[in-house]
Amino acid sequence: MMIGQVQRNQMQRTQIQRKRIRRGFSLLEILIVVGILALLAAFVVPNLMRSSEQAKIDIAKMAVGRSGDISGAIKKYKFHVGNYPETDEGLEALFRIPSSVDEDDKIWKGPYIEGTPEELRDPWNQEFVYESPGKFNEDGFDLSSKGPDKKEGTDDDIKNWTER
Repeated sequence: MMIGQVQRNQMQRTQIQRKRIRRGFSLLEILIVVGILALLAAFVVPNLMRSSEQAKIDIAKMAVGRSGDISGAIKKYKFHVGNYPETDEGLEALFRIPSSVDEDDKIWKGPYIEGTPEELRDPWNQEFVYESPGKFNEDGFDLSSKGPDKKEGTDDDIKNWTER
């Protein structure tokens, strides 16, 4: 009976020692976890990048669209001054009284938009393109962003007119 007891005690000690020795993960377990994480990243990262780019496009549309922030400021300028800023005056006329407007008349009630002309940039840190009278909006103004490719006149431009 004593021998059986000794064997059981020895087996219990061996099991306890095995549990104590096995504290870390095996290389195979680590590789499986890394593989799963890489697979998840392959699906998640592209979706996040597309979402980020789409958000920038939406912000630019809100700025230049017919009811956008910049368009609204330009229309308010016209309401006070009587005409849209000329192309050579550009969007700076929304911040500082242009030379074509007589200061004594006090018709310029700006600034019409917050910030500075240097801060007025699209989500890709490019200047907005402004033209008055517009080529497409002949009785108004053309306002656009060069879009994600930062090149004027390409398909990804964001503009306040529709092509005919």
